[in-house]
Amino acid sequence: MGRGDLCDAEWVRLERHLPGNTGRGGRWKCHRKVINGILFRLRTGIPWRDLPTRFGKWQTAYGRHRRWSADGTWERVLQGLQAVADAEGRIDWSMVGVDSTVLRAHQHAAGARKRVPKVPGKRSRPAWHRLDEALGRSRGGLTTKLHLASEGGCRPLALLLTPGQWGDGPQMIPVLDRIRVPRPGGGRPRTRPGCLSADKAYSSRRNRRYLRRRQIRHVIPERRDQRAHRRRRGSAGGRPTGFNRDQYARRNEVERTMNALKGFRAVATRFDKRAYVFQGTVTLAAIRLWLRP
Repeated sequence: MGRGDLCDAEWVRLERHLPGNTGRGGRWKCHRKVINGILFRLRTGIPWRDLPTRFGKWQTAYGRHRRWSADGTWERVLQGLQAVADAEGRIDWSMVGVDSTVLRAHQHAAGARKRVPKVPGKRSRPAWHRLDEALGRSRGGLTTKLHLASEGGCRPLALLLTPGQWGDGPQMIPVLDRIRVPRPGGGRPRTRPGCLSADKAYSSRRNRRYLRRRQIRHVIPERRDQRAHRRRRGSAGGRPTGFNRDQYARRNEVERTMNALKGFRAVATRFDKRAYVFQGTVTLAAIRLWLRP
C-alpha cells in the first residue's frame, strides 16, 4: 500500500457505498486500485497522463472520475458516509460553520467548450453543470470560490462552487439548503443544525430572517455600517442582534476544515476545465476527510 492509499478499514467503510456491477461487461472492476489512483492525483495535483502505472491506465481513472462527477455518484457516496456517521453519533450538530475561500485556477482550467456537456454514456446533463463553469476573473486572475458548511468535527456537510468574484452573503442560504444527511432507518433527512456561526460578511436581514424562520440560532457579528444605520433610525431600527463571543470562538472549526480541503493540491489549485468535474474533485476530498478516523 502506497502513501495516501486507502487502508483496509477505510476501504470497508467506502466499499458499501460504491456502485456495483450491473448488466453484462463488468465495467466496474478494480474499484480500489482506480480510486487510489484518483486519490493520488487529488493529493499531488499531477496531470492525469502522468499517473503512475501501478494504478492502471490513466484513461480509466480519469474516465471514472469524470463519469461519477457527472452522474452524482460522488455526492451519493458522501451522503452515505454522513448518514452512517450520524447514526453512530459522530456528527456535531451543536455548531455548524459557514465560510468561503478563493481557489486559484490554473491557466489549463480555462478554455472549456461552450457546448453543454453530457453524462458519459447517457443523454442527460451533469447535475452540477454551470454555464459560467464557476470561473471568475478578479485582480489575481482566474479564480473559483468554494462555499462550505462544516460540522463541529471539522468535516464538510455541504459544498458550493461559484465564480471567484461572487459575494459570500448571498450564498449562505444555497449552502445551507444543500445540507441533507439521510437517516438509515427511514424518515426525512436531517437538515437543520442547532446553531450557525459565520463572519460579518454574512450579516444581512435576508440571512437572519431565513435563520429565524427555520429556528436556527446563529452567531453572526453585525457590521459597523449596519449598526450605525440601525441607531440612526432610533426605535424604528429594531433591537440589536444577539452575539455570543464564546460561541463565536468556534468559527475556527470551519476555517480548519477549509485548510484540510486545501491540503489536497488538486483542490487548492483548480486544474479541471468543467465545473462539474471540479465539483467532483472537491467532493472526493470531502469523502477522504470523512473516511479518516
